[in-house]
Amino acid sequence: MTLPQTPGTGPVGDLARKQSQFGENVKVRRVLVTGTAGFIGFHLATLLLKEGFQVCGYDGMTDYYDVRLKQRRHAMLLQNPNFSAVEGMLEDQEKFDRLADDFAPEIIVHLAAQAGVRYSLENPRAYIDSNVIGTFNVMEAARRLEVAHLLMASTSSVYGANEDMPFTETEKADTQLTIYAATKKANESMGHSYAHLWNLPTTMFRFFTVYGTWGRPDLALYKFVDAILDDRPIDIYNHGDMYRDFTYVDDLVRGIRLLIDAAPVRPEAADDIAPGDSLSPVAPFRIVNIGNSDKVRLLDFIDAIEDCLGKKAIRNYMPMQMGDVPATWADASLLQSLTGYKPQTDFRDGIARFVEWFRDYYGK
Repeated sequence: MTLPQTPGTGPVGDLARKQSQFGENVKVRRVLVTGTAGFIGFHLATLLLKEGFQVCGYDGMTDYYDVRLKQRRHAMLLQNPNFSAVEGMLEDQEKFDRLADDFAPEIIVHLAAQAGVRYSLENPRAYIDSNVIGTFNVMEAARRLEVAHLLMASTSSVYGANEDMPFTETEKADTQLTIYAATKKANESMGHSYAHLWNLPTTMFRFFTVYGTWGRPDLALYKFVDAILDDRPIDIYNHGDMYRDFTYVDDLVRGIRLLIDAAPVRPEAADDIAPGDSLSPVAPFRIVNIGNSDKVRLLDFIDAIEDCLGKKAIRNYMPMQMGDVPATWADASLLQSLTGYKPQTDFRDGIARFVEWFRDYYGK
C-alpha cells in the first residue's frame, strides 16, 4: 500500500531527507498516532514533529463535533513534510492494518476514541465500536509489528465512584459510572492481557479534565467561553459544587512524550516493583496518571473565565447530571518518578491562553 499524500507533504519514510534536516546522527523514530485530527492527538503530533519524529496519523473525522475544526488541525500538521495522514475508522481493521504495515511504526500512541461522558448516555454503541473494537484492532497491529512501545489513552473516569483522593494508579477502579468509562477500563484490561501474552510493552495513561487551545466544542471551557461571549446562559451542574483536576493540554502531551521513553519492562519478581509503581508483576504493563495534581472548584474556574473575558456569565444552576462525579484529583507522583516531569500550568494561565486562541480563531 502506498499512503496517500497531501500536496506539500513528502513520502513516508524518507530517511535521507530527515537526516539532512536534523544531521547524520539523528535516529528517526516512526510514531503512528491515532486521532491526530482530534484535540489531544493534534497537540501530541505537533510536539513530536518539533522534536524530529516522523509521524503518521490516522483519524476517522466523525461528525461528533464540527469536522471543519478537525480538518483545520490536520491541515496545519500536513504543512510539515514529516507528517502524513490517512482517514479511516478504527473499526476498519483492513484499512488500519494496511496503514500500519506500510508505515512500520516503532511506537504506537493510541488516542482516537469516541469521547464524551455525557454523549455516552445518548449513543452507547458508538463507544463499543470505537473504543473496544477499534482498540482491539490497534493492539493486534502492535502485536503483529512487535512495536517497541504501545501507549494508549485511558481516563480519570475509570475511578468512577472511588472517593479516596488524590486518585492513585495502584488503587482498585471497579466502579465505573458510564459506558465511556467502562470501555476505557476494558481497554486497560485488554492492554494488560496483550502485554502479558506477547511481551508487548504497554503504557496506559489516565487523563484528568484536559483543556486548552484547539479544544473540543463539547468541553466545559469551550462551551462556557462561547456562551458568555454570546450572552447565553451556562449550565452549572451540581450547583457548582464540583471539583476537577484541570490539566493543560501542553502539559499532558509533554507527559505522553516523556512516557514514550519509559517503556515498562516485565519484572523478574514482584519484589522488584517499587512502592507506588503500577507496574504489573506479570507483564510489561503500567498505568500512569497525567494530571495537574490540583483540585480546583468549578465555581473558581468559572470566576477565572469571567475575569479573563471581562464579562459575567448568566449562570443556570442545575442538579448533578447522571453518570457524573463530584470530584477528580490526580496523584501524579508516578509520572514524575518515571520522567522527572510534573504538569504545573495554573488554570488561570491556561484559561487566558485558550481565550486568546478562541477570540482569534472565531473573531470574537
